Amino acid sequence: MELVNQGMEELQKMATAEFSVENSTSGKPKRSIEASRDTGVVFVDLPKLVQSFMDVNQWKAMFPCLISKAATVDVICSGDGPNRDGAVQLMFAEMQMLTPLVPTREVYFVRYCKQLSAEQKRPSGCIIEDKSNGHCKVIWVEHLECQKTAVHTMYRTIVSSGQAFGARHWMATLQLQCERLVFFMATNVPTKDSTGVATLAGRKSILKLAQRMTWSFCRAIGASSYHTWNKVSSKTGEDIRVSSRKNLNDPGEPLGVILCAVSSVWLPVSPQVLFDFLRDEVRRNEWDIMSNGGPVQSIANLSKGQDRGNAVTIQTVKSKENGLWILQDNCTNSYESMVVYAPVDITGMQSVITGCDASNIAVLPSGFSILPDGVESRPLVITSRQEEKSTEGGSLLTIAFQILTNNSPTAKLTIESVESVNTLISCTLRNIKTSLQCEDA
Repeated sequence: MELVNQGMEELQKMATAEFSVENSTSGKPKRSIEASRDTGVVFVDLPKLVQSFMDVNQWKAMFPCLISKAATVDVICSGDGPNRDGAVQLMFAEMQMLTPLVPTREVYFVRYCKQLSAEQKRPSGCIIEDKSNGHCKVIWVEHLECQKTAVHTMYRTIVSSGQAFGARHWMATLQLQCERLVFFMATNVPTKDSTGVATLAGRKSILKLAQRMTWSFCRAIGASSYHTWNKVSSKTGEDIRVSSRKNLNDPGEPLGVILCAVSSVWLPVSPQVLFDFLRDEVRRNEWDIMSNGGPVQSIANLSKGQDRGNAVTIQTVKSKENGLWILQDNCTNSYESMVVYAPVDITGMQSVITGCDASNIAVLPSGFSILPDGVESRPLVITSRQEEKSTEGGSLLTIAFQILTNNSPTAKLTIESVESVNTLISCTLRNIKTSLQCEDA
């Protein structure tokens, strides 16, 4: 409790004052101290936000791109009233980036929830102020000392500058998730924001399925100890990492042996241009090998945020042999963007559109995570605004494919299936570079 009270005083200072970092590392192994702060307004009411921090499963679901594992180790004090005043929990978490190239961070920490005054609460590293009308002002502080680990050169800038695990990343994710919840619960969605789906029940079922698909994608591609990544080199020189897992009984994914292959590359293109290109169904056949170059049409488009880029779409691929439907979830905030998609069973999807429960629909997502490279200004970056040639940095693109290699969970992984995802990644990357005219990158 002494530690908890000290920590709370320090957080209050850091949330409201400028701070200097004392150098306490003499004699210890190489350590670095990261401190960051961000402030923003979040569309969620206060008790609900406190609740989602204090319940470990809700907390993990709120930040799927950042938290790969989390557990409440011990409840020291359960706190009073709906706002859990005075609650103290010992927590464990594993933090990740959406790439196998950056090692995860494992932390034990004490979470203290204290009502500061009638209008302020503090769970974890936030000071939350009720702004009434269903909004909260949040000041988020991240402050940690961590052991220096080797990080891949491509990610060195974004990790060492403290951006990767910093306050802005947490804040942007929180805002996006709360906005998604508001759009999910809304009953007055304008028709233009919900095309191709006639009922609210259908809209909810599709948004729920898309969210499950994105969570599953985030879980599949990080450096978490959930996975053992093996490195293979592609024919075009990129590093590709592969890992496999067996699905014995989860109806939400196909049963059998699943292979996941991931590659991260730097591209001299701004994150916005890359995101707009990858989510555009009209240009899908330029990169997606599944489409066989055939035309792709969007048959449903459900917005799930104020930014037009936050939307769930159902796309249909016209090919000579047969039709194919793709469910796609596009997410973007001020820090990162994702385009996650999976082929879906047409009959199953039609029932989801009418509002049926989607929990037994098997999806195996592939997709992209897009981050800024952390370098403020690089000339010759392709941007959406021609006159600002060198104000935006390039992008760190992580591309991930998952394929079912065998319907039998007891089967062994074959060299052929590793070869085929290797080819899939190499060709897709080549197509993206060609379309965006950056083949030399």
